[in-house]
Amino acid sequence: MYADYDKYHALGNDYIVIDPNKSTITLTEKNIRLLCHRNFGIGSDGILYGPFFNDSSMSQRMSLRIFNPDGSEAEKSGNGIRMFARYLVDQHYVTEKEFSLKTVGGTVQVELLDKTGHQIKVDMGTAAFTAINEQILIHNKALQITSLSIGNPHCVILCDNLSTDAVLELGPVLENHSRFPNRTNVQFLKVIDRRTIQIEIWERGAGYTLASGSSSCAAASTAYKLGLVDHEVNVLMPGGVIHVAIRQDGHVFMTGPVSAVSRGRFSSDLQVLLDTNS
Repeated sequence: MYADYDKYHALGNDYIVIDPNKSTITLTEKNIRLLCHRNFGIGSDGILYGPFFNDSSMSQRMSLRIFNPDGSEAEKSGNGIRMFARYLVDQHYVTEKEFSLKTVGGTVQVELLDKTGHQIKVDMGTAAFTAINEQILIHNKALQITSLSIGNPHCVILCDNLSTDAVLELGPVLENHSRFPNRTNVQFLKVIDRRTIQIEIWERGAGYTLASGSSSCAAASTAYKLGLVDHEVNVLMPGGVIHVAIRQDGHVFMTGPVSAVSRGRFSSDLQVLLDTNS
């Protein structure tokens, strides 16, 4: 017997894992929306779909697809990568301490900091900036934004004070702003000291979220680029803390925890809906 799904969270940012090697569910946009719905489905901030292999050999590079709750596909997710790495450990797909994982946003290197996969370090690649401290007018408010990609797009706003209400008001507007043709993730950033920042997050395709790995990397990279922090930074979020280390060339490494939530099978009622949407 196998589980139809597994669920994990990383600092309150939760994902469902659907393994195509163990489940026959078709991930249409309607099915993704249904599974992620917190009232009618299982409920999550997204779906991790994989692993896929280059050939029949398990030793070959594995790949992963990441879907947002609105049905759109994400290029990359720092928390998602860590959660999926934990799933690979739990299901014995990997036994080595370090391995690579291919995403739409590029191949990442994963390092298990303990045998159980509770603490995981990810090489997130190099931050590529497209705008630094540019002014944009939103709802008659002048905001200073920095935009960049770390395999997926981000927009960082430096703030003296963080407000969840401001995130809920401005986040969706910035996500869908015309200057971001593929939409963007949004981080509101407050610098606490040279080794600590605090962020609130509006995630593309998901909305307000308690934590985000790529958002932590984007915000820390922005603060480092602006000379506001040192090369190692603790990123405080409503869900907890992620550690980010940045090399001089902008290469970013992220370390954080992962927790298993549940394994389960789809009920016959839900399965009928999933089959109808396929």
